[in-house]
Amino acid sequence: MQSQVPTTSRPHHRLAAGLLALLLACAPLAACSSGSDDNPLNIPTYDPEAAASAEASESAAAAEASASAAASAEAAGIVTAESLSTERHVITSIPEDLDEQQTEILKAFANYDEVTWNIWFTRTGIEDAQPLMTAEAYERLKNNVDQTVAGHTDGAVRVAVTSVYLTSPYDSPPKATVQVCDDQTDLVDYDADGNDISDPGTLQVRYEIIITMVYEDGTWKEAAEEYLSTNECTV
Repeated sequence: MQSQVPTTSRPHHRLAAGLLALLLACAPLAACSSGSDDNPLNIPTYDPEAAASAEASESAAAAEASASAAASAEAAGIVTAESLSTERHVITSIPEDLDEQQTEILKAFANYDEVTWNIWFTRTGIEDAQPLMTAEAYERLKNNVDQTVAGHTDGAVRVAVTSVYLTSPYDSPPKATVQVCDDQTDLVDYDADGNDISDPGTLQVRYEIIITMVYEDGTWKEAAEEYLSTNECTV
């Protein structure tokens, strides 16, 4: 009589594979630990605090790398969306293959747009916009600011630049247009007492806008804006 051979399953290869996967997952995150009296097999366990710390470190490293890349590009004379952005005025995209003149127009627009948004954020510094705008456009801005309720605006505006065109190079002065999608959905308006006075229908929306720039006094200045659509463009 032949003896019976045990038929109990032997999942050792699956256990080994599982341990290997866990070890590989833990290694880069430093989020697992194995030194525990309750863990005689030294199987790594998940450590939420270590995982959070590792994730924060990775995010900080990514942000530092992005800032470094933007600084390097700017130092090399290369204009990118990142090099034109600030914390509260974020350029999300710009057209590709701009020539030198289009790039100068883009930089002038981005500077004007950042400065004027800072005025709305803080309700201060309107004089900073004067050299960036034509006299007529600057007067319109002053009138708008004078009629604005005291307070401040929180959040960030995101701007996708979709086109930059030199439309009338032989006019006097020469003219250009910059078309953008302005995403204001993150903005919140507060009055001087800190009350939220945001109007979702006019503030927290996306506007498609064409900005006219003119060349005066050796620089490109904002002259006019035309609103094309509301909540139709994307950033």
